[in-house]
Amino acid sequence: MERKQNLFARAMTYPLLIVIGVSMVFPLVWMLSTSFQKPGADVMDLRSLLHGALEWRNYQRIWSGTNFARAVYNSALVTVCVTVAQLFTSSLAAYAFARLRFRGRNAIFMGYLSTMMVPDVVTMIPVFILLRAMGWIDTYWALILPAAFSAYGTFMLRQFFLSIPRELEEAAVIDGCTSWGIYWNVVLPLAKPAIAALGILVFMGSWRSFMWPLIVCQSQNMVTAPVALSQFQELHGVQWTLLMAGSVIMLIPMLAVFVLGQRFFVSGIQLGAVKG
Repeated sequence: MERKQNLFARAMTYPLLIVIGVSMVFPLVWMLSTSFQKPGADVMDLRSLLHGALEWRNYQRIWSGTNFARAVYNSALVTVCVTVAQLFTSSLAAYAFARLRFRGRNAIFMGYLSTMMVPDVVTMIPVFILLRAMGWIDTYWALILPAAFSAYGTFMLRQFFLSIPRELEEAAVIDGCTSWGIYWNVVLPLAKPAIAALGILVFMGSWRSFMWPLIVCQSQNMVTAPVALSQFQELHGVQWTLLMAGSVIMLIPMLAVFVLGQRFFVSGIQLGAVKG
């Protein structure tokens, strides 16, 4: 009886998983197929991938015939800077909250975490006014600095740092290491999985960011790739072939980063939640 129940459960589970998998893969297949079709073709016709009638000129047109190449460069520069800056500031703050002892540490940490409950749309206007007063609107500073700090990243790395044995730090102190030396030579090398996991999350979030660059970028030379795609759609109408070609280009870096750092991502997320 139990065996029949297991067979029935498998018979019901596998078709459900297949349906879920197809529903998740179909948008990607449609996007890729549309990017290789001729302008004006039926975007719901997926036979172009099967018949080999691939229109490679869509990628050439969007790369050289529009401002998309400059937008991709801006996105790459901003994403790399934001990722490096956020990893550095988050790891420093996490080390201070996890290992250093000072008055009001827990209260400051709880206050810092409370900022996670404030929606981004609430702070956009004050931050925009501040950046405008500083003359940084439509510059890389406006795209990088507001995203260079993260309460979530600090919390995540702090949870990981708490799991590192204190005996290692005590041995480093005996060898004459300062707090900075312990942070740089002991804690960071041991925290590579957590740092890699946070780096992947920050990279993906910054690469696909749309609302903030749309607000602070006022010239075509400063727009990022997501904003450029939206402007491309507005200027040329809904030309699905070129729009999907740009979307494929945007998808490639995210897939590459996730595939290369997948093992660090999984282990970092697991180990970061071990100890609180």
